[in-house]
Amino acid sequence: MKSRQSFSLLLLAAMTWTQGSLAAEATNEDPPQQAYADSWWTGPILAASPSAMPRGHMLIEPYVYDVIVQGAYDEQGHRQSAAHTDNVRNLSYILYGVTDQLTFGILPRFGYNAGSNGTHGSGLQFGDLGLHTHYQLIRFREHHWPPALAFVIEETLPTGRYDRLGTHPGDGLGGGVHATTYSIYTQRYFWAPTGRIVRTRLDVSYSHSNSTALRDVSVYGTRSGFRGQATPGDSIVIDSAWEYSATRNWVLALDLEYARSAGTHVRGLNDAASATPTSVNIDSGTSTTWSLAPAIEYNFNGNVGVLAGAKFTVAGNNAAALLIPVVAINWVR
Repeated sequence: MKSRQSFSLLLLAAMTWTQGSLAAEATNEDPPQQAYADSWWTGPILAASPSAMPRGHMLIEPYVYDVIVQGAYDEQGHRQSAAHTDNVRNLSYILYGVTDQLTFGILPRFGYNAGSNGTHGSGLQFGDLGLHTHYQLIRFREHHWPPALAFVIEETLPTGRYDRLGTHPGDGLGGGVHATTYSIYTQRYFWAPTGRIVRTRLDVSYSHSNSTALRDVSVYGTRSGFRGQATPGDSIVIDSAWEYSATRNWVLALDLEYARSAGTHVRGLNDAASATPTSVNIDSGTSTTWSLAPAIEYNFNGNVGVLAGAKFTVAGNNAAALLIPVVAINWVR
């Protein structure tokens, strides 16, 4: 199984980078190549851009999406029941160019859980807050081979509710842990046989979390009277994305994502205050998923665009079957 996963990951990377070499073999019979200036972009659903914001400029990009789960799962992917749930989320990127190479930003999150069997939320909740630091190592240069390249660190702060949820477990939108994500973002361009530009990205991210103390009902599936802690496992995500500039305004996009997460470990005592507490020691196990995220972009101009599409699981192990419709607005000033 490990050898098949390794081969798949190598194929995923090769698919992105060999495209540029193959497309470079143009002949005099090919259609005229689209100029870089004739293409406007909003971006695919998942793969982020390696381009830093120019100094003094800002990007604001709110995403609204609905995590549709066939079967009820908690925030950590543990199956709770066979019920269908809708978990509406908002994630916004607010980025500012400190220099032409360095970008800082914040990623606020909001959401509402519209589950069944008592898992729905009592109202709109604030989730965990992300802090974003982005340093561009290589800039894109027209007609040069090296891809644009950036190193990114994101720190997740546990600002969302995650335990002591009482009779409203759906109010939990946080993880309760400090998490750090290290990422490498890359991007290249090539021309399709039609002469239109295709933009490709290959992003790799690794996340590590600390442990958190838990009390009572939590997003980790614990119940009233529980005392203990949870330790989410490390995770890696590899995303290869393609965007096809069909016209100056319209773009077709597709992400292919591989994600692997080590199990979340929950340990402690149920009915801890009673004379006969029971021990809890649960490991959710490693999960893997392969996902596709097709989308369509419409760009009003070079600074404003909208995005609509969906992410869905096509294969996986020990993971929820997800469908996530997404809409977003991208605004640069």
